[in-house]
Amino acid sequence: MPQLSFFRISLIATICLIALLFASPNFFYNTVDKKINSPSQPSPWPDFMPSTLVKLGLDLRGGVYMLLEVKTEDVIREKFDFLWTDIRSSLVKKRKELGAIRRLDSSTEQLKIEIGNLDSIDFAIREIEKFNSSTELFSSRWSGSVTRDVLEINSEDNIVTITFSTEHLTALEKQVIDQSLEIIRRRVDETGTREPTIQRQGRKRVLVQVPGLGSSEELISLLGKTAKLTFNEVVSMDTNSSFPAKMDEMVIGSEQNTDLFFLLKKRPVVSGENLTNAQPSFDENGLPAVSFSFNPSAALKFGNYTKENIGSPFAIVLDDVVISAPTIRSHIPGGSGIITGNFSVEESNRLAILLRSGALPAEIEVLELRTIGPELGRDSINAGKVAAIIGGFLVLVFMWLSYGLFGIFANVALMLNIILVMALLSVLGATLTLPGIAGIVLTIGMAVDANVLVFERIKEEIKRSSSIYNSINIGYEKALSSIVDANVTTMIAAVILFFFGSGPIKGFSVTLGLGIITSVFTALLITRLFIDAYILFYKPKVLRV
Repeated sequence: MPQLSFFRISLIATICLIALLFASPNFFYNTVDKKINSPSQPSPWPDFMPSTLVKLGLDLRGGVYMLLEVKTEDVIREKFDFLWTDIRSSLVKKRKELGAIRRLDSSTEQLKIEIGNLDSIDFAIREIEKFNSSTELFSSRWSGSVTRDVLEINSEDNIVTITFSTEHLTALEKQVIDQSLEIIRRRVDETGTREPTIQRQGRKRVLVQVPGLGSSEELISLLGKTAKLTFNEVVSMDTNSSFPAKMDEMVIGSEQNTDLFFLLKKRPVVSGENLTNAQPSFDENGLPAVSFSFNPSAALKFGNYTKENIGSPFAIVLDDVVISAPTIRSHIPGGSGIITGNFSVEESNRLAILLRSGALPAEIEVLELRTIGPELGRDSINAGKVAAIIGGFLVLVFMWLSYGLFGIFANVALMLNIILVMALLSVLGATLTLPGIAGIVLTIGMAVDANVLVFERIKEEIKRSSSIYNSINIGYEKALSSIVDANVTTMIAAVILFFFGSGPIKGFSVTLGLGIITSVFTALLITRLFIDAYILFYKPKVLRV
């Protein structure tokens, strides 16, 4: 006769109760969702109950789909510009030996410098070679250590050609994409949007999916700006843009007054990379503004600059436009200040988000943009529900008609199996997509597959006139290898789909993989517990399967 140990019953019952507890919020999705998004509003959902919901993907909830491309060549061009500024400052000091020094082009792939004195070309190369091992000359514009492999220097006649090594270009491109991914993720998270999907696609592309966002305009305004903030010294300002600018100067227009132009030093006093915080606020006139604070090193630079330039204007530049040019009235030692401009409340809040999350290292281009309405998501959910209900009902009826009482045991285990899947999706924070619903529907069929194998083996043993309990034991033993083989091979396929598939395919693989685990658990443990309890308490003389 079967033995029902207290440990066995307690373990299975505890697992099922915990699963029911964590799956229960999904049966009251709208109520729990309102409680999460509006915690100040009264909600009928008890506080002591779990509030973790299954995340709904873009195809179920609606939202915005964007495919972006990061312009990494902009970063390379900028680095060549800074490198030329530093090299020129160094070579100008040796003008007697070198003669005239001139940059020939502004290519993104190389830096060409013409040396006036052909006999001094080797001397010029030796001077330029110093930049290959000096981390100070690159300052904060370069991340990581600068090695002698960064620059490749060649010469032809009196022209020196400087390029970046292949290894450095590859590392630089990876750094730019990784940094862009992190900053995009921060900006999307700052909006309060739940469960965004942000992942790299190919070499330079980034996929962004934001469920629950009704309009793409807000997302474009957040992601479309590089939000590169700098604080620059003002050399001059005029209504005419034809300044006699030097190599280390630049001419930039004003956002507030389109007829005003500024001549600024290219090298900023401090930049947005040094910000530690930025919050929307109001100026002394009650107009929207953005308050900011720097880290200690930048605060010291900012404080020293304001101390030495009282009475002079300085420019706050955002994405190559002067948004504000206040006059320094006093020493600002604390490294904090306020950005004023012609802002609305929404614009000041958006600017604070951009500054807090950091500047994108390069410009991004929107290659594809789709807005999926919530109506389509509701239609997908309803279609998935109908498919799951019809498929589940047919399976329940088939098992009951085919195996009688044992079929009912398998049906109860199937319902527990679905609850286990929902609980695991909630706890793991997995995103449920329309293909994911297909995975659950497939799991319903697979959940009873193991029971069918067992029951058929039991029927064969009963025909051999084995005792009732021996038939059950042998049926489970002989069916085990087939069950393991079928589920392991399917699990391997699910794992491959997860690691090599895209978003929707991953959603299918997740629910399929979880369904395999729960199906084996319910078929080999829960259904067996029901059968053993039936044999122990009812002691049937004839076993009808």
